[in-house]
Amino acid sequence: MICGRNRILEEISDGCRLYLNVHECHCMKQDTIVRHIGELGILNIFPNLIENSWAYHRLVVFRHEDLEELLRRLENWGWVYKILRKVPFDGFIASSLTLSADALFSDLTKKQIEAMLTAHRHGYYNLPRNADVQTIAAKEKVPRTTFQEHLKKAENKVVGALVPYIQLFNHVSPKKRKSLKVK
Repeated sequence: MICGRNRILEEISDGCRLYLNVHECHCMKQDTIVRHIGELGILNIFPNLIENSWAYHRLVVFRHEDLEELLRRLENWGWVYKILRKVPFDGFIASSLTLSADALFSDLTKKQIEAMLTAHRHGYYNLPRNADVQTIAAKEKVPRTTFQEHLKKAENKVVGALVPYIQLFNHVSPKKRKSLKVK
């Protein structure tokens, strides 16, 4: 279901279906399927498709109990659902999903991007670190708290965007993981 507070970022049509890339609204306090999917640690592979009053969700469920709980919640709220296809997870989807720069960085503000790039340039992400937040802020002549806030918010957003891919990769068998290794 698309709420009035969502912002449509992109519309794509293949002549038969309309795909919408929608920016998440702040109405997740309501009982929506997306909120329940997120609470249960189930991955919702976007884009979701809306066709003939049905919302189609492609889900990756790591534990059968989580799917059972999602279905129980749907039934409790009187939602109608159909499982169109259920296939065992073998790790293949982890290597077939494309990770785009848009997916990682579109939520970052210009200041957050600049903070990450500045931190990287000063060796903040090296091990061991070549600089700390205080030193970088002083060199850049910005307040430490401001720089640190932009940096931490940026890191939180980037890591948050990476988590679904890390979860997928984490569930790949060791044998399959070895074959995926880039040499």
